[in-house]
Amino acid sequence: MNTLLDRLETVAKRYDELTQILMDPDIANDVKRMTEASKEQSSLEKAYGMYKEYKKLLDGIEESKLLLSDSDPDIKEMAKMEYEELEKKRPELEERIQLELIPKDPNDGKNVIIEIRGAAGGDEGNIFAGDLFRMYSKYIESQGWKIEIEEAQTSEAGGYSLISFSVKGDSVYSKLKYESGSHRVQRVPKTESQGRVQTSTATVLVMPEAEEVDVQIDAKDLRIDTYRSSGAGGQHINKTDSAVRITHIPTGIVATSQDGRSQHDNRDKAMQSLRTRVYEHFREIEESKAGAERKSKVGTGDRAEKIRTYNYPQNRVTDHRIGLTIQQLDKIMDGKLDDIIEALINEDQKRKLEGEQN
Repeated sequence: MNTLLDRLETVAKRYDELTQILMDPDIANDVKRMTEASKEQSSLEKAYGMYKEYKKLLDGIEESKLLLSDSDPDIKEMAKMEYEELEKKRPELEERIQLELIPKDPNDGKNVIIEIRGAAGGDEGNIFAGDLFRMYSKYIESQGWKIEIEEAQTSEAGGYSLISFSVKGDSVYSKLKYESGSHRVQRVPKTESQGRVQTSTATVLVMPEAEEVDVQIDAKDLRIDTYRSSGAGGQHINKTDSAVRITHIPTGIVATSQDGRSQHDNRDKAMQSLRTRVYEHFREIEESKAGAERKSKVGTGDRAEKIRTYNYPQNRVTDHRIGLTIQQLDKIMDGKLDDIIEALINEDQKRKLEGEQN
């Protein structure tokens, strides 16, 4: 038996089951079940299409093999040509199927919370954190996703010592998860009178947005404080204590929200952020226990890990994890991250595939 076909047939069977579930008139009364079934079927759609394509190819190979023994030389010659053509297509299709059947990260379909901090380099590190935020904002806009700022600590020289924001859309984590780590910039700062190139860093943390089912938080473990907010990026002043800070006492994790228009709005946002941060905290603990599994991935997502260098004098960006260099820093800082993200996804898939085969 063809084990690849067996795996595809399992996918096809589940896809058909979900079709039946979604056709059931009663499912309209159960929004949660309908949403879950729709999401699962959507995640299987590509593999289902490959199943039909692969089955057609295998059937074609079998048919042409049978015709190879035909007494008519013309039919035999046509069958030989078709057999060779189909067999030539087979390895490429099988490789695509193997990549598609690699177990998906369960968080890939989730929204994210991103935290960017100015690190080494003082003011220049904060300015670069602002540049990264603008870069991601433009990329997020190009994807049709929605961004909401949670907290922004501006720097006097420009940029941010910290900016935290959520990104909502279709499979956000699957594309942005590779951005966690230390980002290094090499350029001449505006404050540098001698024209010397300085190296500074900003750190990025990308966390999959946690739902209530992902992590249980007991209300008695929370301390909730309110304070006066300067509002959205300092553009307006609130005269009430509308900003909210929530502390998860067992872990010491803190989440704040000050950009909402009401205390209730900020409380909801801060709670969502806290849930995500607590979930990420325990997820990191679990992943550190499974260190071998992490080695198969592109990087660890550790903010201490230098993942990328942005060299302004040479208009160059280098991703150190996969040895990719692009001489178009200006375009990348303008949010055109597709080439880098696609290369990271492909490399991650290859490493996972190698891990499965070994």
